[in-house]
Order: sequence, then C-alpha cells, then structure tokens
Amino acid sequence: MAIILMVALCLAFWNGANDNFKGFATAWGSETLSYRKALLMATLATVGGSLMSMVLAHELAQQFSGKGLLPDAIVSGPRFLLSVGIGAALTVVIATRAGLPISTTHALIGGLVGAGLAASPNQVQFGRLWNTFLLPLLFSPIVAALMGMLAYRLILRPLQQECVCVQMPQPELSTTGEAALSVTESFLVIDKEVVCDALPAPVIRWSIARFLDHLHSASAALICFARGVNDTPKLAALLIAANLSGVRLSVTAIAIAMAVGGLLFARRVAETMSRRVTRMNHTQGVAANLITAVLVLGASQLGWPVSTTHVSVGSIAGVGAGAHTLNWETLRNILLSWIATLPLAAGTAWVAMTLF
Repeated sequence: MAIILMVALCLAFWNGANDNFKGFATAWGSETLSYRKALLMATLATVGGSLMSMVLAHELAQQFSGKGLLPDAIVSGPRFLLSVGIGAALTVVIATRAGLPISTTHALIGGLVGAGLAASPNQVQFGRLWNTFLLPLLFSPIVAALMGMLAYRLILRPLQQECVCVQMPQPELSTTGEAALSVTESFLVIDKEVVCDALPAPVIRWSIARFLDHLHSASAALICFARGVNDTPKLAALLIAANLSGVRLSVTAIAIAMAVGGLLFARRVAETMSRRVTRMNHTQGVAANLITAVLVLGASQLGWPVSTTHVSVGSIAGVGAGAHTLNWETLRNILLSWIATLPLAAGTAWVAMTLF
C-alpha cells in the first residue's frame, strides 16, 4: 500500500511536469509573458482547478478506478492498482524527459487495459473501453483543430489590428479669424498602432493589443484550471480505489505533487508546445486557449475523459494551420508519441501485473 502511494504521487509529479505549462504555452510562445511568470501562474491555476475537482468531477474518479471496465474484485486489488500506476508513470516520465507532450489520461487507460489483460483477459469490457474512453480521446483533438482553423479564418483574420481610435472634428479658422469646427464629422479608426499615432489630437484611443494580452493570460489560466479539474480525479482514483485516503486528502496530495513537478521539470515540454509546434501572435493564442478551455471544462462536467494535451495541441495546430505557420515535422513527432503512449503503458502494466 505504501508503494501504491509512492507510485501515485510519482505519477502526479511527472504529470505536472508534462502538463502544467500547457495552458500558458501560447502566452510564452507569443512573448506575452516570461517563462517564469507563465510557469507560476500556470501552477497556481492548476492547483485551483485540482481543488475544485472535488466539486466538479466526481464521475472521472469513478471511471479511472477501473470500475465497469473490469470486475470489482480485480480493480480493488492493490497489485492491479500498483501495476496501473507503474505503467502510466513510466510512460509519462519517458515522454517528459524527451520533451513530448503526451496524455496522462491515455497512459492511465493503457495501464488499466494492460493490467486487466494480465489479471483476467476474458473479463475486460472492450465495448465500454471504446465508447467511454477511446472515442472522446480520438475525436477531441480533431474537433479542437477544426475549431482552431475556423476561428482563425472566420474571426481572427479580420481582427489583426492593434488599436481603436475615435478621431474628433478639428477646429479651423474662419474667414473672420475666429475658431470654428470643421464640417468633418467624428469617425472611427481601427488600424495599426502607427496609424493611430499619426492621427492629430484630440483622439479617444483604446489598445486592442493590451486588451488581448490580458485576455490571453486569463484564457491561459482558465486552461490550467480546467486541466486541474480534469486530471486530478483521474490520478486520485488510484488512492481512493486502494482505500488509502478519502477524496479530499487524495486530491490535495495529488495537487501538491502536480504543482511541484510542474515547477521543477516543465521546461522541455514547454519548449515543444510554445516554440516548435507553431509561432503565433496574441490573437491566435487567445483563440487556441479559449477553444481548449471550453472543450476541457465541458468534457469534465459531462464526465468525458478527454485529454487536455490532445485538445490543447489540436487547437494550437488548427490555428497554426489556418495561419500557414504550422511546423508539420514537430506535429508528426507529437502524434507518433500519442500512438505509442497506450501500448507502452499497457505493456509495462501487463509485465508488472504478471510479475506480481
């Protein structure tokens, strides 16, 4: 039981290293925030989401305990839970050290399948596995990518401006030498900063770029919050199923481990997500973040085990494809790592369960 606790906390630690920064990947990539400031904000928002998961995501903890996928007599056994944790943890550690953003959700599902096949291959409910777990994981990044492309082409491209100004009527001298207003009426200018700078005073001016900076940071925090809500109950399920602690203590322990892991080892995955998938500006980053947050929070509320990683990468890739700035080689490497996640976790869990 002590080893299960250690493995669960290790998995949460490396989950934080792989996932904590993903919400702020666009903020750092677009140079809206420095790495350190983005990392700190990401960690705080993730911890907030983790604690809120006690209220918003009860169904996810039940699903990732293995109930319904295998008989209760198997999933409640400490050897089964330990094998699941080992398979998922080893997979996440390898991916994080390689700088590849993979899904801990995917790794946990692989661990459940591998340990289940080793324990009782004839009792694994593959129909439930496909409908409950694999379908949301398969379609969520596709939906996110399509929404990212549409958002860029239909909404973002016309808004690639920097300021809004209201040009007032200018006083002119009349033939008698007295000041009089020009017949020119007030008009609205939406353009680049240099155009607004060249306008004569007085001008009412509002910076779109500054507003987008604030919105960008807020949307990034919302993603990290959503990730905390979505991922924490999945990891806490190992502790809850093993009867090591109650829901609140399990969630708190997982949240702390995730925060520490993110603070110490998030840099490699952050480089991939922020600098290598695509280069984006503030507007593109805001769009990708809002799409990710809406999809992940909605899925958590409905009990669908989508991956924040898949959704985030999908939305970033969709916006990048719409802007023709997507790095296809980096995206290919990430997709290959996603394909390898489930069999690697399943194989490791199968070996562990067989040995136990």
